[in-house]
Amino acid sequence: MKYDRILIRYGELSTKGRNRKQFVDKLKRTIAKTLEGFPSVSIEAKRERMYIMLNGEKEEEISKVLKNIFGIQSFSPAVKIDRDIEKVNAAALDIVSSLYKDGCTFKISARRADKEFELDTNEINQTIGGHLLKNISGLKVDVKNPDINVQIEVRTEAIYLSCENIPGAGGLPSGTSGKAMLMLSGGLDSPVAGYLSMKRGLELEGVHFFSPPFTSERAKQKVIDISEKLANFNGHFVLHVVPFTTIQQLIHKQIPENYTMTATRRIMLKITDEIRRRKEALAIITGESLGQVASQTLESMYAINDVTNTPILRPLITTDKTEIIEWAKKIDTHDISIRPYEDCCTVFVPASPKTKPKKEKIRYYESFTDFEPLIDEAVNHVETIILKREEKKMEPEMDSLF
Repeated sequence: MKYDRILIRYGELSTKGRNRKQFVDKLKRTIAKTLEGFPSVSIEAKRERMYIMLNGEKEEEISKVLKNIFGIQSFSPAVKIDRDIEKVNAAALDIVSSLYKDGCTFKISARRADKEFELDTNEINQTIGGHLLKNISGLKVDVKNPDINVQIEVRTEAIYLSCENIPGAGGLPSGTSGKAMLMLSGGLDSPVAGYLSMKRGLELEGVHFFSPPFTSERAKQKVIDISEKLANFNGHFVLHVVPFTTIQQLIHKQIPENYTMTATRRIMLKITDEIRRRKEALAIITGESLGQVASQTLESMYAINDVTNTPILRPLITTDKTEIIEWAKKIDTHDISIRPYEDCCTVFVPASPKTKPKKEKIRYYESFTDFEPLIDEAVNHVETIILKREEKKMEPEMDSLF
């Protein structure tokens, strides 16, 4: 017997009380969008569980996708059976026989959500377990660490049987916590910050600053490839590429060298904030970790934040580099991030950047130059790239969102 569906468990969504339906509906839409490449599937969402009907699609391929979707605590390939214990016996025997190898152990884990079913939990365990022992030679029981765990859920409409419990990504469905803009460089930190923010239900759009000819097309492609990895977690990712060469050259001409990094970050934040406003997002995400580099001291962040009242969220603020590297490996952005193509921040970094810049000083230095027309020009010429899960085709749209 082949599995005919995948049973999805909500986890944290189960605690949402009156708002639960909103979260479940959002998760259903995210799953549907992410599974667009599997046209035969259908999705049924209920209060306690969600079911993906496979309708002939390959369970293994769909499971690979589901592992990355936030809001799923765990899921199991399953088969739906009529509420008839003999049919459950037959289905359990069919599935366990296909998994059995010499010396395998098993246990039955029954859960009776419908208390009106004719057998209680212990009786289900004994009945199904006895049937398997009788019909599979060499099979043994191990209730603590079985090779095969036969999970049986008795619900009002049917009985569901599965033998595998696959961990999901956890967290909250994309968009349930609002929208934010991610300042996305080509380094290790910002993709991890984006991943952790998405896990808490934020819908993200990336903002990347591009300074040709000082930064190459290969550096830009690196960020596109990172964005494509982030797209795997909710089906799509929008990347805004900001032309930054003229502004960066002017900063290095007009601002004292040890304050150029502070000025650069301030103007980047202004541009990101304007894109945020136009996209109706509520916050800005950065990959900053306290004390990691000159622009990430508390004094630097205080001076840089001065340009906006928008909430700046820093998921990595207390993490060290080794932790960030482990996260980057987990989400498969590490090998992309370490490609030897510089971004605009590293190309223009001063020899001795100010680690404790004064807000009053950077305001004074900036007052001699009118950056606003150049900021408007950069925002109005953003290149927007829409990436989809594991697809190499991008859909570039110049100025379409502005």
